[in-house]
Amino acid sequence: QVQLVESGGGLVQAGGSLRLSCAASGRISSSYAVGWFRQAPGKEREFVVAITWSGVSTYYVDSVKGRFTISRDNAKNTVYLQMNSLKPEDTAVYYCAAGIRPVRLFGPDDMDYWGKGILVTVSS
Repeated sequence: QVQLVESGGGLVQAGGSLRLSCAASGRISSSYAVGWFRQAPGKEREFVVAITWSGVSTYYVDSVKGRFTISRDNAKNTVYLQMNSLKPEDTAVYYCAAGIRPVRLFGPDDMDYWGKGILVTVSS
């Protein structure tokens, strides 16, 4: 059984930075890509970014390009999301998820595993 656990969320001022981590426990196939989704209050869950197992391919939603960076350390079974230049509109619960999908086709209905989510609050 695979479990994903997010950490690193919290409260930060606009313009600040946070790094989220997603640690996977259990045996996860190298066919899986891992990504981050977020859900703001009153809104649907949306895709943010994904990375292949190898780390070679990534895909970002336009709103975070140039500000967020995804990376992974397979030795630690951990995926990271470095978030810089944060904006109040980045405020949301961030979820880590894993699925066997091309990173450009990551969608919330296609994931096999989900973390419980972690809150990121960006104050203006």
